[in-house]
Amino acid sequence: MKKQNKFYITTPIYYVNDKPHIGHAYTTVAADVLVRWHRLLGEEVFFLTGTDEHGAKIEAAAQKNGQDAQKFVDEKTQTFKNAWQELNIKYSNFLRTTDNNHVRAVQNALQVFFDKGLIYKGNYKGLYCVSCEQYKLEDDLVDGKCPEHNIEPILMKEECYFFKLSQFEKILIEKISSDELTIEPEERKNEVLSFLRRGLKDISISRKNVKWGIVLPFDESQTVYVWVDAFLNYLTGLGWDGSTGKTPDFFPPDIQLMSKDILRVHATIWMALLLALEIPLPKKIFVHGFFTVNGQKMSKSLGNVIWPEDLVEKFGADGARYLLMSSLSYGQDGDITMERFVGKYNADLANGLGNLISRVFNLIEMNFEGKLKADSGVNLDIGDLMKDLKFFEALQRIKEKIDWGNKYIDETELWELVKTDKNKAKKVLGELLAVIVKVGESLAPFMPETSQKILQSGRAKKITKGEALFPRL
Repeated sequence: MKKQNKFYITTPIYYVNDKPHIGHAYTTVAADVLVRWHRLLGEEVFFLTGTDEHGAKIEAAAQKNGQDAQKFVDEKTQTFKNAWQELNIKYSNFLRTTDNNHVRAVQNALQVFFDKGLIYKGNYKGLYCVSCEQYKLEDDLVDGKCPEHNIEPILMKEECYFFKLSQFEKILIEKISSDELTIEPEERKNEVLSFLRRGLKDISISRKNVKWGIVLPFDESQTVYVWVDAFLNYLTGLGWDGSTGKTPDFFPPDIQLMSKDILRVHATIWMALLLALEIPLPKKIFVHGFFTVNGQKMSKSLGNVIWPEDLVEKFGADGARYLLMSSLSYGQDGDITMERFVGKYNADLANGLGNLISRVFNLIEMNFEGKLKADSGVNLDIGDLMKDLKFFEALQRIKEKIDWGNKYIDETELWELVKTDKNKAKKVLGELLAVIVKVGESLAPFMPETSQKILQSGRAKKITKGEALFPRL
């Protein structure tokens, strides 16, 4: 039976050739924010994330590290789980592509495709970027190199199996053009349509010389191309066994979040797999931009990678979540540095939210024995922004209300007003307390622990100043 009041969201499953960086954290925190928002709306939510653990790149990374591939992926996967725990991310399921159930389901699905005549044997010759795990067209390259990884792809020629991707070209153009499958922002939709109109070709979906992968059920000498393996996680993560085209509970996804470098393969291969299985397409793909650091792409060789654990150590889980979601408009690229993060933390959280709460709670405790109720009727609606994944704008709206509160204290000279006109001061403090409570409610998806503290303190029978929420750095 299909869920009626449900919300299903996915992140990509992340390659485990290294530990998670700020880009992985950005996608996953954004998903968690949406999950918490939809739970507040009373919906039943399923949030799927996980790790992509097969393929040539993982095999090479394990060998470089002098480890057995399974032991290597076990250790790397744990770093992702640890990072999401530190950032207070509450997923429903964490899917690993080495899970036995996933492996069996992928093999079952491949057999379905083979039986339908959608897979055939042939020889492939093409340019292959090992870092992307993708074949590249000449038009994709910049100065002969993969633009994402700045390396020359290798010319690969091998016997393999092909999937008839070309036969899904027209239907994909139709479904994306009509927004039956919505791709946002608009420029990403246009980018995909432009690619599709150049013509889809059948794709190689197996490798003969990559042992670290799922063996084809109809030819044990070959393993499945890593993207096919990975995409099916969005189904297997819900318990789907791959043997039928039956749509699993919670499917299709309401939103699939991803970065722009993996949009094309999602919008073509993943959608074609679903069409081949006769399973409904996702409702929406939302594509976010990239972080650069001081104008440069993050790179270990440059030493400018920002790691999630460093953010949490410096700013706390809620501080890190706030900084990630408030530093750029979701869907656009943005430039960051740790110095800017510190400045924003101090301005928005220490001097902004923390200062407002400290001033108001202190005045209530000192002048009214902590006994004061919040007024009603404060307007701070971010629902329209959350619906459109405008996290940056939602936090801006909340910040404006906080700034208004601090300005109101200064304009009324509230510290003097409590001495000269207690009734008026009580009214002003009631308004300010109402703002604080409303801010606490609105921050719940973004900063769950902070929200809880604000609401517990702001609704208490006796309000006390307490410790600073955000000590200045």
